[in-house]
Amino acid sequence: MNRNELKKLILGPIATVPTPFDSEYHVDYGRMYDLTKWWVANGVVKGRAVIKVAAAMGEGFMLRDDEWPALLRTVVNAADGKAAIVHGLHYKDTLRTIEDAKRAQDLGAIGLQISPPIMSHPTQDDILRHYEAISKAIDIGIMIYHTHWWPGGRIEVDTFMKMADFEQVVAIKWGVPKDMKYEDMTKFAHIFNVIENGPNPVRCHKLGGRGFINETLAAYQPHDLNVWDLLEAKKYDEAQALWDSVTIKLYDYYTRHSNWRSNGEARVVKGLMKIMGQDVGDSRPPTLPLDDAELADLRNLVKSWGWPVKG
Repeated sequence: MNRNELKKLILGPIATVPTPFDSEYHVDYGRMYDLTKWWVANGVVKGRAVIKVAAAMGEGFMLRDDEWPALLRTVVNAADGKAAIVHGLHYKDTLRTIEDAKRAQDLGAIGLQISPPIMSHPTQDDILRHYEAISKAIDIGIMIYHTHWWPGGRIEVDTFMKMADFEQVVAIKWGVPKDMKYEDMTKFAHIFNVIENGPNPVRCHKLGGRGFINETLAAYQPHDLNVWDLLEAKKYDEAQALWDSVTIKLYDYYTRHSNWRSNGEARVVKGLMKIMGQDVGDSRPPTLPLDDAELADLRNLVKSWGWPVKG
């Protein structure tokens, strides 16, 4: 597929879905199959949203090299061509990233979220060579994860602009360091789909953005899909109010529990799934699940949103 075709698929709310584990911390592929069917049935479909598998919040870094392909194959088979499936690939050198990218392509992914090769302490030219080589090697889309908070993860605006000829680079997961202007995205929003990776989906969309990352779509689809519909209709005040009604309270939750007894990006997402009746098990060690107090506070929060809490 070319860039224009792929830009029609990698857009909207991006569901970074959790990886289900059983009580022995084995990947529960049957559970993932059923969840994918549920996500698709509830509107997470091509042209409207994305299912992103094995990214950081999806615990991809916890998966063995024989597990992530099986997980991706499970999601692709369950989606049955109805959903846009993107797979996360992070922090490997160019050669191994290309190997994984080709494997994900063969398994049916339509796109890949790929971070800069931060462990190589890359220069901007290194980053360009990395993405150019991957783009030439595959026929599916690349969403660049701008991990500017990691040493070696920052990508300058000029570097993004130089990627205009990398046909498979389709989207930029946009976040900015303090010395970079958010509005700089307008320099390349006509080339790539800019995906907001923070609290500003309305601002991003007004500037030409085409999607946003969230923590809630996997647990309750109507909220983020409704936000996207309002954005596409340019009903920005309504979209902002709906987004804020959940996100501000969720950020307050993080503030209240800032002194976590354990860290891990999937903890709250998995807590949300459990509260909504879609338990996906705990993360693998050393990450601990939310404790009873953290889970009870989150449950009260979800109820305040008016979501149909189970139990």
